Amino acid sequence: MRMMVTGAAGFIGLNTVRELVRRGIYAYAVTHRRSHPELAALAQAGALQLLRADLSDITQVRAAFAACPALDAVIHCAGRASDVGWTRAFRKANYESVVNLGTLCREARAGRFVFVSTTDVYGMRDFHGEGEDELTHDESARNNYPRFKILAEKWLMANLPKERYALIRPAEVWGEGDPTLMPRFRTFLAASPFIIHFGPWRGRNRWPLAHVKTVAAANYLAAVRPEAAGQAINVLDSAHTSIEAFYRLVAARYFPDRRFRSVTLPYGCGLVLGGLVSGVSDLLNLSHPFTEPSLYALRSVSHNLDFSNARLLDLFACAGEALPG
Repeated sequence: MRMMVTGAAGFIGLNTVRELVRRGIYAYAVTHRRSHPELAALAQAGALQLLRADLSDITQVRAAFAACPALDAVIHCAGRASDVGWTRAFRKANYESVVNLGTLCREARAGRFVFVSTTDVYGMRDFHGEGEDELTHDESARNNYPRFKILAEKWLMANLPKERYALIRPAEVWGEGDPTLMPRFRTFLAASPFIIHFGPWRGRNRWPLAHVKTVAAANYLAAVRPEAAGQAINVLDSAHTSIEAFYRLVAARYFPDRRFRSVTLPYGCGLVLGGLVSGVSDLLNLSHPFTEPSLYALRSVSHNLDFSNARLLDLFACAGEALPG
């Protein structure tokens, strides 16, 4: 089998490439501005072919497809994974790229299109174990990250037959080599003597983690299993992790000799600080907030994001596999 993986130098993309290579699948690893030495080593060993393309440029996407004969699937991991920045940047990275890839998949009959989306498409509110069939898009989403993920999902559902796409919706992706999630928490704790929560949950709300190896394996299964056709699949670990527990996990790993006290502030205080951080970060088109919390991060860590992963478990069970780890 042959599969294209976009965003191959990124956290999810690189782990997806590793998963395919482990399973003996030849990968076309698409990168844009940066690559990764592991990709170069795998290419030299003959396990994959490296390609470069700006996925928001249809001409470059066509050239990439021309170099990939007889594709069995496209796994689209590339995108702008941030909660701040200019609207145009999100539109190009998280919507236009999907339209271009989806159009070429349809024209080239390139197997199934697996789109790595996010559970953020459901919005930031309290959930209590609902599954995909009970949840809908948050049509009021104003943050550019979920907004363009929602638009991309809708485009795929409207323009590809069900057997030709699958939607993977990871929760908070973590694991070895995580370049974003744990570093953001580590940076905050490095500057703060406290673990700070906002609002009535006082840190007891579920904050769902999705190990990157589980996401990578789900990407593969979504590409090949008939049960995944036309489905949206929440990807999150079965273990129930609160936001307090995640703070403690980061603290134990990076600051084992420090003791942090947890404090809870009124949610309104967080809104003022988060609004300021997001406003400045958006104005400067930063790739990440200049400090914490951003307004979007505040909403994320202050709500009970308790989703069901039953469909994910069923997918692995049908394939005769267990979740990694």
